Amino acid sequence: MTQRASVRALTTSDATEALVLYNELTVGPKALDHSAFAGVIHHQGTTVYGAFDGPTLTAMVTLHLLPNAVWDGRPYGLIENVVTRHIYQRQGYGRQVMQTALDAAWAADAYKVMLMTGQGRGAAGFYEAIGFSSKDKFAMVMRKE
Repeated sequence: MTQRASVRALTTSDATEALVLYNELTVGPKALDHSAFAGVIHHQGTTVYGAFDGPTLTAMVTLHLLPNAVWDGRPYGLIENVVTRHIYQRQGYGRQVMQTALDAAWAADAYKVMLMTGQGRGAAGFYEAIGFSSKDKFAMVMRKE
């Protein structure tokens, strides 16, 4: 990436572009519902950040800031749905949008930020380069069939 992307919180007017990116990420059912995206955007404590190359949404990340009863009541962050359009990968867009989400979490006084990545996605090195570590926690998932 030769110049910094424009990064901002997404709005419902970004739904079409966001759904395209979700569908590059997911191996599950396709994301087609603009109202589902609006539900995420309007959920208290949740922000979806997007990086743009001109009018094109190149990368996005969802940050959930969740309340907490320990750590002096400081929130914690959960990062979900990190995706960069295939043709924009390895150009800094993903890193830039992740840094924006992390900066927002630290500005909200979060005491930690967590994420999970699929074991077969090959993204662990990307997250480790940003500063994430798998040494502190062990993640588990249960899905409703």
